[in-house]
Amino acid sequence: MRSYSVAGGAARAVAVPWRAYWRLCKPRVVLLVTFTAVVGMFLSTAGAPPLGACVFGTLGIALAAASGAALNHVVDRHIDAVMARTSRRPLPMGEVGARQAVLFALTLGALAMFVLHRLVNPLTALLTFISLIGYAVIYTMFLKRRTPQNIVLGGAAGAAPPVLGWTAVTGQIHPEALLLFLIIFVWTPPHFWSLAIRRREDYARAGIPMLPVTHGVRVTKLQILLYTALLVAVTLLPFVTHMSGLIYLAGAIALGAGFLRSALALYRTDSDAQAMRTFDYSILYLSLLFAFLLADHYARLFLRAFVL
Repeated sequence: MRSYSVAGGAARAVAVPWRAYWRLCKPRVVLLVTFTAVVGMFLSTAGAPPLGACVFGTLGIALAAASGAALNHVVDRHIDAVMARTSRRPLPMGEVGARQAVLFALTLGALAMFVLHRLVNPLTALLTFISLIGYAVIYTMFLKRRTPQNIVLGGAAGAAPPVLGWTAVTGQIHPEALLLFLIIFVWTPPHFWSLAIRRREDYARAGIPMLPVTHGVRVTKLQILLYTALLVAVTLLPFVTHMSGLIYLAGAIALGAGFLRSALALYRTDSDAQAMRTFDYSILYLSLLFAFLLADHYARLFLRAFVL
């Protein structure tokens, strides 16, 4: 998109950095956050969730996630400038100024709170605000810079979306929503530490105490393997508690076996390439796991309505 000004009788094109603002939102991360929130919405009810709660809840949660992502860019801009993976982000590249990025983030956050409070329900707005502060302030400004357990302690903010989606529809915090929270909470360390192994030199140069920097790659690989085993056990709980049925169980076992195989291969090899394969698989894993939850939910509703 371009705007035009006239100087000296000639039209001069001035690029509008909308792509830079789009990148501030971390759209791929927001997409995964929004997807897990939407799954929480659909799992919360026996049937289709109310259209208004679904549409405005999704919008508000997505805006809040984008706001947190933009604030993360602002807080980490000096760190990003010295890391190869992040050096071409909008702020280090000078595509957007810090003041403009803060204003953009606060506008998104205010819109999110307005939508959620006025058009969804106050509980969802409150929990979303707590999640936003947890990620953009508590994790990014404090935990990330002070402890190698940063991603474990800060993982609560990233695990909140299914709970937010659930409360957007029901107005209540349900134990089954907390089970979805637990799955993402346990998934986060092996997911992120796999990337941290590959980027450990970046983190060391930036002075960020990620686990591979402070305790070494071998310890991190062991932690990834142990957390993955714990994750596989946790993902069986929806079946054990009768939240989900055999379709989900089969999917969870198959996906968990793949994750364990990848984590074990990572533990046994010195190749950073396997760390990235584990990282990439972890994203696919979570997406498919929640898709199996959704498919199982509606398959069981169909059986109850038309077969049993």
